[in-house]
Amino acid sequence: MIKLFATDVDGTLTDGCMWYADNGLELKKFNFRDGHGFQLLREAGIKTAIITSENTPIVQKRADKLKVDYLSMGNHDKLSYMKTLCADLGIDLSEVAYIGDDVNDAKLLAAVGYAACPNDAHPDIKKIKNIKILSQNGGNGAVREFVDKLLKL
Repeated sequence: MIKLFATDVDGTLTDGCMWYADNGLELKKFNFRDGHGFQLLREAGIKTAIITSENTPIVQKRADKLKVDYLSMGNHDKLSYMKTLCADLGIDLSEVAYIGDDVNDAKLLAAVGYAACPNDAHPDIKKIKNIKILSQNGGNGAVREFVDKLLKL
């Protein structure tokens, strides 16, 4: 049974691209359907988390809008963070679902009970045992696809 859903940001909630304006403004594109998946998880009583190595106000703003329960930014050891969060929540890693797309997600993806990656994830991520390779690319509905699958379990 899933008790916590977690995701990376760049390459999962976004397509991995960043836009920079001449004035230094940084922009990211998020998918509405992926965002709606967080509401569906909340309605199902599943806690949510975003874990990213980025540290940007854009991610904070998106997490606030999605009403994410736990946000970890600037995190380069995602597995350690998740172990601590699970201990705090009194749950096991086997009760966690995580979606990530690149090598910095590998240890966490290999440790959780339910792991998935977008179709355009790094080839090494697609080789992780028991990972679900989704049909959608990052930023284009992959997170929602994973949420829909999880809610049918």
